Amino acid sequence: MAALSGRTIVLGVSGSVAAYKAASLARLLMEAGAHVTAVLTAGAQQFITPLTFTAITGRPALTDAFFLPTGAMPHLELAKNAAAVLVAPASANTLARLAGGQADDLLTSILLVTRAPVFLAPAMHEPMWTHPATQRNVETLKGFGHTILGPATGALASGDQGLGRLLEPDTIVSELVRSLASKI
Repeated sequence: MAALSGRTIVLGVSGSVAAYKAASLARLLMEAGAHVTAVLTAGAQQFITPLTFTAITGRPALTDAFFLPTGAMPHLELAKNAAAVLVAPASANTLARLAGGQADDLLTSILLVTRAPVFLAPAMHEPMWTHPATQRNVETLKGFGHTILGPATGALASGDQGLGRLLEPDTIVSELVRSLASKI
């Protein structure tokens, strides 16, 4: 039996060059048995399209808090039905908006409404990650009970080496499965 069999995972994708890895992450979550709904921020759509996630998951990728295909408010329905919300990559901007309680797009609205476990996998250039504001936001998010996955040290999109690299998709899925198994 797959580790996430029948569980709904909301996969939030925010604006980072690492957004391309979220497509592999969606596939791995599905292979683990999850029903995956991708939610892309406007920034994420600069790096990867919703069509990619729709094709991989077989479910419409969502981008608009006011698009009501079923007549229901998507942020309420997704938040209620999620076994977990995973944001990968989580940009510095998304971390800051969430830490500040903003709900100015579909993803942050879901994150404020859900009572499911929230996992945040940061990806950004090392100076952004180590900036005191980002570190303050991370501590605030941990205080909310959210799990921070990473980041890793390694090659960054700029060609630099440093801390800020998105964890590999298989590592993220393993951590998610391990954490959810301990909550059963």
